[in-house]
Amino acid sequence: MTYVVTENCIRCKFMDCVEVCPVDCFYAGDNFLVINPDECIDCGVCEPECPAEAIVPDSDDRAAAWAEINASYSVKWPNITRKGTPPADAEEWKDKPNKKDLLSAEPHKD
Repeated sequence: MTYVVTENCIRCKFMDCVEVCPVDCFYAGDNFLVINPDECIDCGVCEPECPAEAIVPDSDDRAAAWAEINASYSVKWPNITRKGTPPADAEEWKDKPNKKDLLSAEPHKD
């Protein structure tokens, strides 16, 4: 089992989860984070840290559509090991539904 970042992270990207991950399995896109399923050790410490409640175990029904997205982008985007500054409008986007079309395929840029 692994954990999966879901749609709730899009345009929020708070990154609190990154700070607690013991194996540094998070990867950063322009407006979204993903977890590399081959690196995740299923410890679960990231799940309660996410203010947007965007992280779920892959056994959760909400994870099904996002597992492949996490796997795919985790080999394309840069690894992130420290919490950065979330977008200025992250709180506004936190609870908005239907954000999948806003997912950017672009990697995180410093």
